[in-house]
Amino acid sequence: MKRLFETDSTMEDRFGKCPYATAQSLISGKWAVLIMHYLEDGPIRFNDLLRLMPKMTHATLSVQLKTLVENGLVERKQYESIPPKVEYSLTEIGKKFHPVIEAMHNWGQEYIEFMKKDNE
Repeated sequence: MKRLFETDSTMEDRFGKCPYATAQSLISGKWAVLIMHYLEDGPIRFNDLLRLMPKMTHATLSVQLKTLVENGLVERKQYESIPPKVEYSLTEIGKKFHPVIEAMHNWGQEYIEFMKKDNE
């Protein structure tokens, strides 16, 4: 039987061995799924991505993107131009996350409807 609560060290031990622990670890950032959703339409520059998420700070977006790049889900491409131009896009493995994002969208919409009915 699975335990509902695991320590961080247990999760670390399961990374790369258990698909649930691995997926959770890779997308654990608060904004990771939303960032990946916005990148599904193609490459986006940093400031354009920041504008899409007005409640996120510059520093937070930078950290989240760096983590997604380190995890191999997002690619960072820097152009040698003045002013400097940097674009972010999904990698091939990042693009394979689309069905999960779509399922989350559908479930989220169902939950919103459920909450509306509950509050009537």
